Amino acid sequence: MTIAWIDWLIVVASILVCFVPALFLAKRSGGSTAEFFASGRSVPWWLAGLSMVATTFSSDTPNWVTEQVRRYGVAGNWQWWAFVLTGIATVFFFARLWRRSGVLTDLEFYELRYSGKEASVVRGFRAVYLGLFFNCFIMGMVTLAACKIANILFGLAPWQTIVLTGALNVVFAAHSGLWGVLVIDMIQFFIKMTAVFAAAWFSLVEVGRRLAGTADGWAGLKLLIAKLSTLQVVQGSGPEAQPVMSAKDGAGQPILDLLPNFGMSELALMIFILPIAISWWANWYPGAEPGGGSYIAQRMLASKSEKDSLGGTLFFNVAHYVLRPWPWIITALCSIIVYPDLASIQAAFPEADAALIGHDSAFPAMLKFLPVGFVGLMIGGLIAANSSTILTHLNWGSSYLVHDFYRRFIRKDATERHYVNAGRLATVLLYVVAALLSLTMSSAQQAFQVLLSIGAGTGLLYIARWFWWRVSAWCEIVAMGMSLVTSLAVPALLPDAGFATTTIVQVGLTTVAWLVTAFVGPATDRATLMAFVQKVKPAGPGWVAQRAAAGVSDAEVAQENRIGTAFLGWISGCLVIWSSLFMIGNFLYASGDPSRLTDAWLLTVVFVVSGVVLLRVTRQLWADSTEAEARGR
Repeated sequence: MTIAWIDWLIVVASILVCFVPALFLAKRSGGSTAEFFASGRSVPWWLAGLSMVATTFSSDTPNWVTEQVRRYGVAGNWQWWAFVLTGIATVFFFARLWRRSGVLTDLEFYELRYSGKEASVVRGFRAVYLGLFFNCFIMGMVTLAACKIANILFGLAPWQTIVLTGALNVVFAAHSGLWGVLVIDMIQFFIKMTAVFAAAWFSLVEVGRRLAGTADGWAGLKLLIAKLSTLQVVQGSGPEAQPVMSAKDGAGQPILDLLPNFGMSELALMIFILPIAISWWANWYPGAEPGGGSYIAQRMLASKSEKDSLGGTLFFNVAHYVLRPWPWIITALCSIIVYPDLASIQAAFPEADAALIGHDSAFPAMLKFLPVGFVGLMIGGLIAANSSTILTHLNWGSSYLVHDFYRRFIRKDATERHYVNAGRLATVLLYVVAALLSLTMSSAQQAFQVLLSIGAGTGLLYIARWFWWRVSAWCEIVAMGMSLVTSLAVPALLPDAGFATTTIVQVGLTTVAWLVTAFVGPATDRATLMAFVQKVKPAGPGWVAQRAAAGVSDAEVAQENRIGTAFLGWISGCLVIWSSLFMIGNFLYASGDPSRLTDAWLLTVVFVVSGVVLLRVTRQLWADSTEAEARGR
């Protein structure tokens, strides 16, 4: 890609605008671990929400979405759209509980909720398991995407991309702590969104040129929808088979359909039935954890109040699922016209490394059609997408390694400055490990499935521990061990089964294992349970006896949690997100397929009605949180 001098100026300007403000936060963040890892628990809801959105918009996200659209049609996105159920459940059932717990990291929760050496073992093991291995695997996915993008656009070798992005991210993550990450995220969100909208528009312009010789993006959209409305994705056979386009005949997945073709049982099982029926509550995945957790919990814990914790998480989910997807999807659909197969991508970029070419390469390949000025904006946006995610994961991972492992088990009596410096050192270590892991991966989809597989079956436990006293640290140990063992054993024992089938088996085995442990294993001691009830005030029939023993009335718990209202908020929140997401899609589709207009207006009605309910529920819960704070809780 040829880059003009004005593009380089825009790139430099975008980097300076994002990172320079963070330089002034180093002194504040370096004062204590509470400031470095949790921003002194004083983050407003809008900043927490923007940071969550920016973090989950990484350099691998548009690549991954493009791969799903090209391989499975638009319906392939149900693999992550199903996690709306998880995200909105976190908003209404768990965000206030996390903030009420008062812990610095979500791993500190283990010694608040459980007792004995087993609680310490779980906290220490997960600090290393999640903070080092799992966290670095995610950063490896993001780094792999950056390597593919840089290879397509600039011809950079992977090691060159790793060094360049690492130098920027590690320095700022180590220097500015969570405050710097939050400020950088806030600015980067707007740069990234502007860039992806530009990518979608100029992709449509290119489609217009190719299909009708017109440089009009709206005309390109109409032509794109009309063309793809007649096509479907057909999965080939054999280990090296790639999906191909064909005319609609009922044997494939229509590209534009928002629901899968249920006649293709294995495909429908993988991209819709498994995510909507099982994955959202059964699988642990960072950013969409059942019960909340990881860097989402970090933002909730850093919020200045329960109200801000709830508001920030709600804002995140709406922006995550409604504002962002369609620019990516439109660009991916355009790539089907411009690059119908992998060979056409390789032909367009002959200098690119053939080993890095995949369907996820189609997104950076579409960026060659950006005009001068927008190229710089997109490069700045891609740097921002990479940095916002890497910076968060470096800070989050180092918080686990330092606060939940090093400080808890190795060095308990050092100064705050010592622990902050240890966090900075851990930041460097984490990026080195992530960079090495990125060199072993081949595609975003492969890494996504590995992460889901390793966490399969643990999700229900992370929900149940808030509502049932019998869940113990031993349940967590068994669930982690079983999910890891089954992720290796089940594919080996069922080599011909698809990913969906093996995941269902894993979920069943892991869930049964930890449930049996809950009934027959050692229970958490009484004193720990009483202290937890008095501090967090969990709801549900699973705590009736413990609440009575702790002197916490059912009326107080009902007032603090409002489970019925929260359930209404969960349902209305999911409807708001899905109806608005598909309303936008159908209005876009209607430009080339007028029959979609009726669905668009029906979804608009659902959006308005559910939106009114959601606003009322949110106001009620905000009012409750404000009253609780006034009472001095």
